[in-house]
Amino acid sequence: MKKMLAAALAASMVMGLTACGGSSQPTETKAPESAKETEAAAEGTTEAAAAGDEEKKTGSEMTWKLATDAAKDYPTTKALIKFADEVYEKSNGRIAVDVYESSILGDEVSYMEQLQAGTVDVAKLSIGTLSGLYEDTQVFLLPFLFKNNTEMWKVLEGDVGTTIKNGLNDYSIQGIGFTDCGSRCFYTTTEVKTIDDFKGLPIRVQNNQLMNSMVSNLGANPVNVAANEVYSALQTGVCKGGENNPNIILSDSLYEVAPYVLMDNHTTTMDVICMNLDLWESLSDEDKAIVDEAMADATAYDREIWDASIDESLQTLKDKGATIVEPDDATLDSFREAMAPIYEEYSAKYATLLDAINTTLGK
Repeated sequence: MKKMLAAALAASMVMGLTACGGSSQPTETKAPESAKETEAAAEGTTEAAAAGDEEKKTGSEMTWKLATDAAKDYPTTKALIKFADEVYEKSNGRIAVDVYESSILGDEVSYMEQLQAGTVDVAKLSIGTLSGLYEDTQVFLLPFLFKNNTEMWKVLEGDVGTTIKNGLNDYSIQGIGFTDCGSRCFYTTTEVKTIDDFKGLPIRVQNNQLMNSMVSNLGANPVNVAANEVYSALQTGVCKGGENNPNIILSDSLYEVAPYVLMDNHTTTMDVICMNLDLWESLSDEDKAIVDEAMADATAYDREIWDASIDESLQTLKDKGATIVEPDDATLDSFREAMAPIYEEYSAKYATLLDAINTTLGK
């Protein structure tokens, strides 16, 4: 009961969140209203709908469903397909993994509930979604926590990463790895170069108190609209900017209505790849090792293609007429100084994790 209540709390806290994979393109069909409806919809999906099922795998002892909201050509999904292929190969065909991309199994909150129930076996979950269930993960949303993704990966590959993955056990989930979620930057309808330019601007952020505080401390007004309504909200002036990584700014065509991108990289974060805990505990040591090895290879691949995809997205944004603004050190220092109240509010709450992160980074 505790776990089901936690799942319900997660759903209410993250309604309207933009997952790291983004909305890709908003789906035409109505999202299923329950885990049962979602599962039924998945059962009726053609074999080709599962990205990892391009070639029918028969004779496997186990077939796992892997859910992600990101599109098939998104770097994270490519890495998850690699994971699925390696699990199949390393297990000599005993374990098949079907990758259901583009929210085929529902949005993140929906398939997180299915993951807990065991009707989804593996899932990509953003910190925005997980923090509604496992509150400690919200520490990764603190602005300017990491200078770059090199620092982030150093932390994730150490004791902090292990703590996060195992901490999910209380919610019937086992973390098995991480993938890059990029660094979030502001995109706006008018050019923003300094902190003064944010004054009074309505900026769309995730429906999360910490993110609201971040925007407010810059002098802007936080606006919470659903992910698939951001484009129209920018068109109509409901908001005059938002924040996400360059891949999403490009793939969701946000640059068309908000052509100024400020590369402040205020939040560098990750997705967590998770497995149903009962399934994980049922695996032999040999099969756990296969999962770990395949996940390590998929993570390395994700890191390689993610960096390349960001470079490509930035170039494409420029080619399409977007203005990429690189803030100077003084501007970034003013942003960091503005975040001091947030750290005062949350540092005690996440003291243990923050101490561990700072120790890992030698701060």
